Amino acid sequence: MARQDALKPHDIAVVIGLAIMGDDPSMATYNQIGNTLGLSPSTCHESVQRLQRAGLLLPGSRRPNLHELRNFLAHGVRAAFPPAMGRHARGVPTAHSGPSLSQLLDSATTTVWPDPNGASTGPTLTPLYPKAVELPRKAPRIYDALTLVDALRVGQARERNAALSALDELLGVTVG
Repeated sequence: MARQDALKPHDIAVVIGLAIMGDDPSMATYNQIGNTLGLSPSTCHESVQRLQRAGLLLPGSRRPNLHELRNFLAHGVRAAFPPAMGRHARGVPTAHSGPSLSQLLDSATTTVWPDPNGASTGPTLTPLYPKAVELPRKAPRIYDALTLVDALRVGQARERNAALSALDELLGVTVG
């Protein structure tokens, strides 16, 4: 009997990274993907295989299936990877406090990924994978996209709608 394989939280970072980088040759190898995201090449390879089986990447390629990715982010990511909120701490802004949504939405609190070197403080949200806190410096567009994914995970209707619209624009998804 075949084993049931499930997506892992860092798979979302891999597929988002591949979607944002597109045909960029700097994302051509598993080593380069891993260096950008802070993951090992073998972890990236396994992630790509899971994403292909899940239909989030086109079969036999590293090209995101943007329609399926959007559908999963809009309707499944919140259930597949429920948010783990924590105490107030120093960290990296995420969700409604991330780069795209902080300009659109006013909020009295800043949600952060815990990081002792972070510039903000607020209630913490465990990131989809530990090395995500390095993305603002290493890959700002991927960081921005993952903060939008977090807004889909923790936000109310207004934040979720704004995050989905911003993700559509960032990923080049046309809805129609």
